[in-house]
Amino acid sequence: MINIHFCILSIVLVICFFVNISLGSVSIPTKEIFKSLIGGIDNESWEYIIQNYRLPKAFTAILVGSGLGISGLLMQTLFRNPLAGPFVLGISSGASLGVALVILGSGIFGGVFASVLVSKWSVVVAASLGSFLVLLAVMIVSSKVRDTMAILIIGLMFGSITSAVVSVLSYFSSAEELQQYIFWGFGSLGNLSWHELFIFFLIYLVGILMAIASIKGLNTLLLGENYAKSLGLKLKQSRLIIIIATSLLAGTITAFAGPIAFIGLAIPHMTRQIFHTSNHKTLLPAVFLFGAIVMLICDCIAQLPTSDYTLPINAITSLVGAPVVIWLLVRKRKMFF
Repeated sequence: MINIHFCILSIVLVICFFVNISLGSVSIPTKEIFKSLIGGIDNESWEYIIQNYRLPKAFTAILVGSGLGISGLLMQTLFRNPLAGPFVLGISSGASLGVALVILGSGIFGGVFASVLVSKWSVVVAASLGSFLVLLAVMIVSSKVRDTMAILIIGLMFGSITSAVVSVLSYFSSAEELQQYIFWGFGSLGNLSWHELFIFFLIYLVGILMAIASIKGLNTLLLGENYAKSLGLKLKQSRLIIIIATSLLAGTITAFAGPIAFIGLAIPHMTRQIFHTSNHKTLLPAVFLFGAIVMLICDCIAQLPTSDYTLPINAITSLVGAPVVIWLLVRKRKMFF
């Protein structure tokens, strides 16, 4: 039965991928899209749109959906909390603070950051540094704290501190700077070139490999920390690997695509309802597929087919996903915790 589920999800992922690259403000025949993927087409404008915009956007959606889903699964298992998500450690808040310092900082620092305001890479680097500094702080604390729940609370406190600093920066910023920061907060899948996507993928791959290496520890943690220790699990080491893996995935995704809500929290629950298991050997690849599918579907909805407008992806993931999760959790209360 599990193999059948994986086959169905794989087929659905391929279908969603092709549907995603076929949608947009410019109508391109399906036959021409297949030709472009195989060898190229004569219409240069169509070829450019497919190869340099729609394909990178579709691959970005797959990386974002799968990465957030897996990082959410790691956090829910580590903290044994169904409400834990990929940003529970303050990673997203740290990235937001880094971006706020770049975009909103000129309002306080008198134009120190003005020269880099329009640079896409400056935003990516700022978000990465912000999330890394929060990660470093959490890692230092986790090495001195035995209780896993204490790490959760400390992560939430870091998030509150960074949010407070962002609020102060916002207060002293101009309308144009606030608008630019708000647009970043909407999230976007369509701003990456192939070069940027390659860098994104390399960091993402490291996070995924670390998550795969943590499968045995994750299954053991389901039995409880004390029992896991009695089975020989090195709790601090396993906890550190899980936190780093989550931070790499969530931090990189936030840096390149902005803060995207719902996916990391909901996808693990939705996957458990389908596969009826808590074994991470099954859950990890299942969450990968399901997260990628849901993100592609949300991006298709955000395209507003036959329209020139594109809705914020962050709004779509919440509007589409939250009701589904509520329905699933009301219908099947078992959380596998």
